[in-house]
Amino acid sequence: MTAMQGDVDRFLGWLRVERRYAPSTVDNYARGLARLSALAESLGLTRWIDVRTAQLQSHAAQLHRGGLSPASLALYLSTCRSFFRFLARDGELKLNPATGIRTPKVRRKLPQVLDADEMGALLEFPTDDPEAVHDRAMLELLYSSGLRVAEIVSVRWRDLDAGEGMLRVTGKGSKTRIVPVGGQALAALAALREQEHPHDDALILRGRGGRPLSTNGVRTRLKQRAREQGVWKRVYPHLMRHSCASHLLESSGDLRAVQELLGHADIGTTQIYTHLDFQHLARVYDAAHPRAKRRGESGSE
Repeated sequence: MTAMQGDVDRFLGWLRVERRYAPSTVDNYARGLARLSALAESLGLTRWIDVRTAQLQSHAAQLHRGGLSPASLALYLSTCRSFFRFLARDGELKLNPATGIRTPKVRRKLPQVLDADEMGALLEFPTDDPEAVHDRAMLELLYSSGLRVAEIVSVRWRDLDAGEGMLRVTGKGSKTRIVPVGGQALAALAALREQEHPHDDALILRGRGGRPLSTNGVRTRLKQRAREQGVWKRVYPHLMRHSCASHLLESSGDLRAVQELLGHADIGTTQIYTHLDFQHLARVYDAAHPRAKRRGESGSE
């Protein structure tokens, strides 16, 4: 193993153990650093201290011309900055060569959501068998509390205070937050608990044979229920989270409360839902305001 690869492995280990990043996040960093390592090898470099800003900037431009999307390029450069910052902290670098490199502007997509009728259609399926009872609890909790898929598979019964309607959740960076659980979700969880008679430390969501359900298992079950219920949008766990946030903001207008529920460190991340709210406002305005129609649309011109 080269010293440079050893630094990469040490950084990835730090992300896993010290920062306790999710495996998928660590994998994203590993892919970016593999690209950076390939660049260093092509330049004949044997130490990270020899990487120059101009080299990274030229590489970024080459990747962009080669078709790498602005979002992927931004993620790659963010990975480089984090890695070099780690090396600087350990005294191996004095300057971060990735600082200040500009990326093409990322056009931020508005998240898709299910409207209230679509959400009702998705959630209101008969619970006449054990798997349906399980899935109803899973879907109700995803929508009720805006959980990430990695969060819901790690929730345990001891995290739930059914009397208070609150749930303790461990999110990104091992940060813990308390989120409310709605009445429909509590009822579905009560039915699941009565069916499974779990121990206090048992996972709420279970796969076949009593094994914990994986994140892919959640996605598969959700997709299957959506098809069965006639919801033909692409339905996935984060769509439930987006829908929860959008519906809450639409009804309350309280951006800070939605930020706290979702566990966003930066309110700018939450603000994307205000754009969805404005879209809803525009539709209501166009449908209801007597002066909303543009000139020529009424047929009287």
